[in-house]
Formats: sequence, C-alpha cells, structure tokens
Amino acid sequence: MKHILAALSVLAIAACTPAPASTDQAAAESTAVAEAIYTAFAAGDVPAFAALLHPEIVWNEAENYPYADNNPYIGPDAVLSGVIGRAVTEWEGFSATPDSMIAQGNRVAVTGRYTGTFLATGEPMDAQFVHIWTVQGGQAIAFQQYADTWQARHASGME
Repeated sequence: MKHILAALSVLAIAACTPAPASTDQAAAESTAVAEAIYTAFAAGDVPAFAALLHPEIVWNEAENYPYADNNPYIGPDAVLSGVIGRAVTEWEGFSATPDSMIAQGNRVAVTGRYTGTFLATGEPMDAQFVHIWTVQGGQAIAFQQYADTWQARHASGME
C-alpha cells in the first residue's frame, strides 16, 4: 500500500509540474498550424489548406464515417480529392467549426462541430467532432477524426 501511495504522490507532483519551455513552444506552434488549417478551410483557400499538409500526411476519417471508405488517405492530393472535395461538393454550407484546442508538444486535440445540409437528401447535420492533429515542421503529418458518425450517415442517406 505504501508503494502505491508513493507512486500516486510522484504522479501527482509530475502532473502539477509545468511543461518545459520547449514543449510549450512546440504546443504553441502546433496550435498555430491547426488554427491556420481551419481558417484556410473556412475561407475556401485550397492552396493555403494544402500547403499546411505534409506531403506524406496520413489522414484517417472516423470508422463508419461516410468518407472513411478509403482510409487512410496518404498525401494532400488524396485528402483533397477523397475527403475535402467530397465534403464541399456533396454538402451545402458544410463547415468544420472548432470550439477548443488542447495542445501538448506536436499534438493538438480540437473539439468542434460539423454543420451543413447534404444536397442529395436535403437533410441537415449538426454533429460533434474531435480531431487529433500531429504537426511536424510547420505542417500536419497526421490527422485522426472522431465524429458523430450516425448523424453524418443519416444526413447522407446511408442510415
């Protein structure tokens, strides 16, 4: 029992210890990249969006999400044609609006909402998402989506 208490004490102290400045700097830089990605997407600035993706980005949509059919998408061209292009042509007013960002080192977790109306069905969507970005050298090298897949599938007529 003493060993468990000692271990918990060490963990509690470590959790309260501020991150080193280099980790804070990496987190700030990673957050800036994530913010720039959402800004470029919202503006419809495809060149700026694509420039923020690493040439070897590995992009994964949530399991059962309508665009998970070709996971993983490797490289900006695959992401643009297989995910982004479909989202902006199949939905009216599609948006991915971040609510919060939590960064640690080169990883950023983003919570937010997808909104839009699927053109083929006329069904709206207002669904939660969590995106996990991994940033390297000022570009996103990995992306993992977690989302309310039921809403997306229902709006698109898949459910």
